[in-house]
Amino acid sequence: MNADEARALAAGNPLSFLHVSRAEIDVPPGTDPYSDAVYARAVENFSALKTRAPLVVEEAPSLYVYRLQMGAHVQTGIAACYSLAEYDTDVIKKHERTRRDKEDDRTRHILETRAQTGPVFLTYRASAAVDAIVDRAAKATPLFEFTAADGIQHTIWQLPAAEHRAVIEAFGGISALYIADGHHRAASAARVRQRLGGDTRKAGEWDTFLAVAFPDNQMQVLPYNRVVKDLGSHTPESLLAALSERLTVTDGPATPKRKGDVAMFLGGTWRTLALGRPPAGTSPADALDVSRLQDLVLTPLLGIGDVRTDKRIDFVGGARGTGELEKLVSSGKAAVGFSMYPVSVDDLMAISDAGGIMPPKSTWFEPKLRDGLLSHVI
Repeated sequence: MNADEARALAAGNPLSFLHVSRAEIDVPPGTDPYSDAVYARAVENFSALKTRAPLVVEEAPSLYVYRLQMGAHVQTGIAACYSLAEYDTDVIKKHERTRRDKEDDRTRHILETRAQTGPVFLTYRASAAVDAIVDRAAKATPLFEFTAADGIQHTIWQLPAAEHRAVIEAFGGISALYIADGHHRAASAARVRQRLGGDTRKAGEWDTFLAVAFPDNQMQVLPYNRVVKDLGSHTPESLLAALSERLTVTDGPATPKRKGDVAMFLGGTWRTLALGRPPAGTSPADALDVSRLQDLVLTPLLGIGDVRTDKRIDFVGGARGTGELEKLVSSGKAAVGFSMYPVSVDDLMAISDAGGIMPPKSTWFEPKLRDGLLSHVI
């Protein structure tokens, strides 16, 4: 969300954690979001929330079970502090490049507040041992349980201290963890570790980062769709003709039925673009539909270069549905929309295992974790 959206959501609610995570909403509009005043306000607001909420500071290290429910979809993970040493050595694997400016912002936020207030979203290959711990925990009374305004239900249980050793042993049998969402938060925590402790000092709270790890068989990945603001040198007719020379184009639904198909909304009509099989020897990352759409359509026909910087392309999370693509194109805010088939967790793991990098805006994980429910004070 942008600052205006955050400001509207927090309006009239002094206990909203947006006053900490997006403290620019409490300084005059137009203020540089990276100014000293914003970080000072974040510290002030966090301090106030500790008393007003009130926030509870546990006297001993704690582990939690965190369940998210979105409609019929349920996923339950272990909320804990995970090892930055294992992040550095790729036991906790990445698949995304980070932007320095976003890292700088999150690093300073952690240093100023002396807290990690936003958990990283991890996944792992499902483990029967972890499942058993979660099942036992979920039979107890939750620490808290609520349904947020967006309809997502959040339930958190605190694990008994007697279960801590079982959690450590269960995760000891898991060969790797994978960052699903939160690369900038993890990278920033690693930078804070370098600032506060380095690798040679006695382990401190800064040697870990706050995260929730969910089994891969409970993950829900939605597509990350694309809209392009204009057709460049093409008209709708000439674009269709050019596409038909390269790909199989047919009338089709707004949602692709299988991997390798992309739905395109152009001129008020949905069509299916069949991308075909990638050439032999194509890397797992380059074989993704988002990569192939880029190589076959966006770059050669629409002139879209680096999607990180090109202002002619925008991205729409799958939770907003294909109706949002239709709305943007029909209103003239975009000229064409592309509805993608979602990337699988297996794809993410395969690319991470190979040391690859996924294209920007490849995955949209839903439901999402909420800042402020659990914080790690360093």
